Amino acid sequence: MAEHPAYPVGLRLTGRRVVVLGGGQVAQRRLPALIAAGADIVLVSPEATPSVEAMADAGEITWRKRRYEEGDLADAWYALIATSDRPANEAASAEAERNRVWCVRSDDADAATAWTPATGHSEGVTVAVLTTDARGRDPRHTAAVRDAVVEGLRDGTLVAPHHRTRVPGVALVGGGPGDPDLITVRGRRLLAEADVVIADRLGPRDLLAELPPHVEVIDAAKIPYGRFMAQEAINNALIEHAKQGKSVVRLKGGDPFVFGRGMEEAQALAEAGIPCTVVPGISSSISVPGAAGIPVTHRGVAHEFTVVSGHVAPDDERSLVDWPSLAKLTGTLVILMGVDKIGRIAETLVAHGKAPDTPVALVQEGTTAAQRRVDATLATVAETVRAQEVKPPAVIVVGEVVHVGPRQTA
Repeated sequence: MAEHPAYPVGLRLTGRRVVVLGGGQVAQRRLPALIAAGADIVLVSPEATPSVEAMADAGEITWRKRRYEEGDLADAWYALIATSDRPANEAASAEAERNRVWCVRSDDADAATAWTPATGHSEGVTVAVLTTDARGRDPRHTAAVRDAVVEGLRDGTLVAPHHRTRVPGVALVGGGPGDPDLITVRGRRLLAEADVVIADRLGPRDLLAELPPHVEVIDAAKIPYGRFMAQEAINNALIEHAKQGKSVVRLKGGDPFVFGRGMEEAQALAEAGIPCTVVPGISSSISVPGAAGIPVTHRGVAHEFTVVSGHVAPDDERSLVDWPSLAKLTGTLVILMGVDKIGRIAETLVAHGKAPDTPVALVQEGTTAAQRRVDATLATVAETVRAQEVKPPAVIVVGEVVHVGPRQTA
């Protein structure tokens, strides 16, 4: 007679007694989920791993420091048997059977009355995978299926549409430095669920090709009327589409609030009464140097790093950067949007005390297939940029950290 498959069910264990026998690695892996479920957990074990002991010290579980004894499963709703003492496991399993307590056994799944599925979570959904064929049980296979489903839900490659009415609004999503794999999991999921995407030139463009045909993609770089009016037009576009009941994603390069005008858009949405979600992104100020082998901090070399915008020259009255003070710092200086102003920036830093031979690295198109790194010093950087034809976008790193890692050139 063929064995019937297990019946899947979700246990609501809040406030209910759960007994765990054994304080080793199995318990260490299983206890956090039981704690999260709100169970009243009693651990019976003469020893425990440091992590399990910490759970007891924090009051998350009750630890009885002894071996299993008959009667330990009294009044339990669920039991996890995970000791290295097989006779004790068999005795506890028999007690669970007599008392009709669902019991998981780590040493002998066939002798258990319950199995623990491979579980994962994504946005309020729990994915649980069980093997239906007892003869071919393969924990690695069920875990791989679980991982594939959860990862698909998280990154948007597996789209599960919401059938209840969605609240219209705008998500300001930081797309990261350019490599499409470096957008956050939440950002990618929101992108997959969007009705309208308003994208920056510096956002991860490759992700746009993956969007379904019905998604309207608006290129923010092509909105006319100059820089100020372009931002106002972007704000209006966000508001207009959100008011039509659509789910709108504003896809920006890097992080929305690092020289990304994200707060201007958030303020405009708030004034219009539009719900706004901000999804942080990986800033190019850290990730691009890292991709080129440059740490912005390093023990014994730099205990600080400062990120500044270079889109306004030091001698421009509109500049808000205190360049003389920056010249006195001993840490790393990261300059964004400063390729065309780097000559005047270098002159200013040297004029206020920075050594002319201070190392400089320019990383163009960082994290993308077109990435290249060009090295110079403050004294030579202006001519190097011209000779090497360095073009935006490029992140500029000034400081001794440039020479910490393996030397990389274009």
